[in-house]
Formats: sequence, C-alpha cells, structure tokens
Amino acid sequence: MALIVQKFGGSSLESAERIRAVAERIVATKRAGNDVVVVCSAMGDTTDELLDLAHQVNPVPPARELDMLLTAGERISNSLVAMAIHSLGAEAQSFTGSQAGVITTERWGNARIVDVTPGRVRNALDEGKICIVAGFQGVNRETGSITTLGRGGSDTTAVALAAALDADVCEICSDVDGVYTADPRIVPDAQKLEKLSFEEMLELAASGSKILVLRSVEYARAFNVPLRVRSSYSNDPGTLIAGSMEEIPVEEAVLAGVATDKSEAKVAVIGVHDTPGEAAKLFRVLADAEINIDMVLQNISSVTDNTTDITFTCPREDASRAVELLTKLKEEAGWESVRFDDQIGKVSLVGAGMKSHPGVTAEFSEALRDENINIEMFTTSEIRITAVIREADVDVATRALHARFQLGGDEAATVYAGTGR
Repeated sequence: MALIVQKFGGSSLESAERIRAVAERIVATKRAGNDVVVVCSAMGDTTDELLDLAHQVNPVPPARELDMLLTAGERISNSLVAMAIHSLGAEAQSFTGSQAGVITTERWGNARIVDVTPGRVRNALDEGKICIVAGFQGVNRETGSITTLGRGGSDTTAVALAAALDADVCEICSDVDGVYTADPRIVPDAQKLEKLSFEEMLELAASGSKILVLRSVEYARAFNVPLRVRSSYSNDPGTLIAGSMEEIPVEEAVLAGVATDKSEAKVAVIGVHDTPGEAAKLFRVLADAEINIDMVLQNISSVTDNTTDITFTCPREDASRAVELLTKLKEEAGWESVRFDDQIGKVSLVGAGMKSHPGVTAEFSEALRDENINIEMFTTSEIRITAVIREADVDVATRALHARFQLGGDEAATVYAGTGR
C-alpha cells in the first residue's frame, strides 16, 4: 500500500462539476489500495475575489485580518471535496492547515513553514479515511494566529505534508498534463517532459515557470520527496521530478525548456561610489525590508569620478517600495539617481544538457538577434541562461528560442483550462 499526497489547483475545483470529477479521481486512487491525503486550493478565482472585497471595505486592510479572510477560500473547497467524496461512498475527513499541524512563522501574507506535526491526519489515515487538508495556510505556534503562505502556497503545503508523512509520491494536479518545454499557451508545439531532476525544476521555477512554485521544489529537494506533475483532467502520467542532475548520464542530458517571467521590474542606482561597502549599504536596506533580489549587474567603474551603476531586478509588486527606500538613502550616500522600469520580462533556457552543449550562449543570443530583440541584462549558471528584455518581446523570444533549440514536436500541447497552475 502506497501513501499518495494529491494537490488540486483552483482551476481543477472551479465548479461543482469539477469538484465531483476530482472526488471521483481521489476515490479511485483510494480504491486502488492507497492511503490518500489531498490538499485543496481555493475554487477558481476565489482568492482574487476575496482580495477585491477586502479592499472595497478597507483600502489598506490589516494584514492579520486579511490572512484570516483568505484562508476561507481553501476551507470552502476543502469541505466541498469531502462532501463529494462521501457521496461516492467513501469516508473523508477535512482539516484546516492548523488542524493538520502546519506550523509557520508569523509573517502575514507570506509565512514560512517551520514544522509539520500531522498527528491528527495520521490517525485519520489509520482509520481508513481519505484526509483533505486546506492548502495555503498554517498557524503560528507562539501566538496561535492563522497565517497564509503566499501565492502557490498549496503546492508547498502538499510537499511539506508528503515529507512529514513519508509519502511515496506527491502529485501536483493542475490543468496541464505535466511540465512542458515552454508554456503551451505561448508555444503551441511545446512538448511534455517525462522526467526532470530537482535542479532543473528549481531553475525552471526560479525563471518563471508557473507549474510549480519555487518554495515547493526547494522543500521537495531538501526532503527528497518525488513530485509528479499531472493533469486533473486526464489520466496522463505527467512529469516525474526526482533525483539529482548529477545522476543523469552525460549522453542523455538534454535542454529541458524555455521559461518566461513577466512579474519583475528593474531598478538602477546611478552614480554609486565604487568603494568597499557601498553595494552592501544598498542591499542591506532592501534585505531589511524583505525585498527579494534576483539578477544583479554592476558596471565597470568610471575612470573620471570612480562611480559605478548597480542594476537589479525584483518582484514588480516590491519595486516601488525599493525605489522609495533607495531614494531616501540617495542623498546620504551621495548617489546620483534611482531609476525604475516595470516594462521588462525575462526569458530563460534551462537544462542539464547545457553542460555538454558548447555554443549554447551564442545560439541563445543569435536567436534573439534574429528577432531584433535587445538583451538588457544577461546571466548564466551551469544549467541556465537568462536574458532581461522588453516585456512586449517575451512571447516572440520564447518561440524563437524554442525553435532554435529544436524543443518542439509534431503535436500541439493540450491545455484543458485555467492558467497552467
């Protein structure tokens, strides 16, 4: 008997009909002889609707109360799925995140899981029940406050539960059949990948692939939890994410795909003194404000005045706050100016095969050149190349890179619904 954790995204639960279909899938997994734990996201666009409602009654809602409100979406889908399972003759018990033992930090809106103590879930499994756990939420042990894990937090909930319960596999069920060589909504001939290493999936997630959130992959890798990304609309086995990149024989290494990200902005600090400690001063202010930095570029220092420019990317939602903080520091530090650009996008090529394919960077650059796309920032790692370009050029760049590296196939990818989550 295997223990399987299944996570269902919002598009898989957007209606009563879809909830019944998901319940049938869960019951079939149970009747095949498995123990089953299910993590549910909120139905459809429920979270966005709750956010809109909150801002209608208060333009600046208290963070604690906002977390309390947003956890309602997962509790609704949780209980409805449990009801649907009962209607099919199986026994289910639903749990909130706190009831399932998901212990978090007390950071409103983006808490981190620090421990999972699933004693009640384990007891219910021992009684032969299907356990339904609300994703995206937990509780702070010291204060007892309800918290949320940020966008995509249900993925992280599922992986954390799988690790704590020593599950055989964690299935992430969405509206696509697996992980593709590119977003099939942008590249129609994108091909499903049969298997990826944790490192490759980490790079894809970090580069903007929406199929899995980065934190869930980090958690899976840390606890060696095999992930299987598959669709809740079909019986396709999906994509298995497991193992290390080092385990892939050199002759079998391939380029996994192209990822895109339109969620970041670019901030440039002009005229920074090129002396020890200046960059540290800049990034300390951002770190203290809990603003995550992605790509960083520092120019060669000017011979005439020994100053340089430092450019970085960060989440678009945090960019205005970053500019405000750095502008306050500008006068004290003697910098020339702080500039902001929210019309950028990132396009990345990822794959273990990059190590054994000389000339990939040249091919990458030439593919964008042939489409008259300018590269504004560039970074590489052992298995990833990323370019910052204009947001309007991202889709064209994705198709160009996908074609240049011959990642497509003869058949169009199937997209069932929703946004690929």
